[in-house]
Amino acid sequence: MINRRYEEAKAMYKQFGVDTDAALKKLNDIQISMHCWQGDDVVGFDGADSLSGGIQTTGNYPGRATNVQELMDDMDEVFSMVPGTHRINLHASYAIFDDEKVDRDKLEPKHFEKWMQYAKKRGIGIDFNPTLFAHPKAVGLTLASPDESIRQFWINHCKACIRISQYFAEELDTYCLMNIWIPDGLKDIPGDRLGPRKRFKQSLDEILSIDYDKEKVIVCLESKVFGIGMESYTVGSSEFTLNYAQQAHIAPLLDNGHYHPTEVVSDKLSSTLLFFDKVALHVTRPVRWDSDHVVLFDDETKEIAKEIVRNDALDRVYIGLDFFDASINRISAWTVGMHNMQKALLHALLMPMDTLRTLQDQEDFTQIMAIQETLKTFPLGDVWNYYLQTHDCPTGFSWYDEVMNYETSELEKRGAHHE
Repeated sequence: MINRRYEEAKAMYKQFGVDTDAALKKLNDIQISMHCWQGDDVVGFDGADSLSGGIQTTGNYPGRATNVQELMDDMDEVFSMVPGTHRINLHASYAIFDDEKVDRDKLEPKHFEKWMQYAKKRGIGIDFNPTLFAHPKAVGLTLASPDESIRQFWINHCKACIRISQYFAEELDTYCLMNIWIPDGLKDIPGDRLGPRKRFKQSLDEILSIDYDKEKVIVCLESKVFGIGMESYTVGSSEFTLNYAQQAHIAPLLDNGHYHPTEVVSDKLSSTLLFFDKVALHVTRPVRWDSDHVVLFDDETKEIAKEIVRNDALDRVYIGLDFFDASINRISAWTVGMHNMQKALLHALLMPMDTLRTLQDQEDFTQIMAIQETLKTFPLGDVWNYYLQTHDCPTGFSWYDEVMNYETSELEKRGAHHE
């Protein structure tokens, strides 16, 4: 039945000049970076007692991964249900200490060797993030701190992360995207906006002064609009990060939860692509604020995917996911998010972008609307199910049965750990 329905869908899309086989071939080459922190509620393995930096995870669904083996097993379970070959995204707080524990400024590649071996065995890449939160020295400002010792600690941490990123890239024979994000900000109206930003700039200059292979390590900088405890002022604002990334010849990272509610990343992408060779994304779902909900097949996710595809930027935009929900089954959260990002990309690949562009230049707005509205009810699901089937992934709703079986066989043994 899946094959027959696919052939029918193929014929329907063909009337608009869309080749579904070609779309699926393109989709198969797109790697999405799956974030490890959904699996353990951003706890990590370096002893952090609680989150800080404007971040909050809520819920206590049983089955949180409490050690590296459980986390790796859970990620494998998700990858078994997600077609294609993808990547994993680690925070530095997921270091694995087999012997003596070190602080974040002393991290080395050896503390991530098990992650490298995990990725190498599966033929996937690793992306990486310095962790500038959930640490005694991240109670106040970090890279923007007026305390030189605090600032230097985090500078050394980021330098260490660049070296670890290069280790991943060399060992896995693929790039490593290394994203710098700081939680620095103030709860109330600041007495000085410039000073912290000047110190942040100086810190970044020092971090990027180390020698590293810029082809192997893609450093990017992520902005933030506000967070819990920094409602009035954020040091690393959108304007700061874009300007700095342009000057330093690194990539900007756009997180679609890190802007004001009326701003959308989908509209920012075309402008950003005109001025940057590479652009990174954290795709999430903000609900009234940067709440990092599971990515849905919603309008903004679809619009982000359409901008990537219509601007022929699949090789320039690096897609990662970023959400953490402890109120639902974490395997389901990951799978839904990964599936929806892929479905959004497929939805974009099944649109006659060249035709729509030509019609706009001809000012034929009537036909643009007619085509776009007609395609909304086309059988995308039949093409998606066919794609799942070709990768031996559960089709339809059967992936949920797989998740529930895994919950019974594995997750229920762990109990509820997160309060």
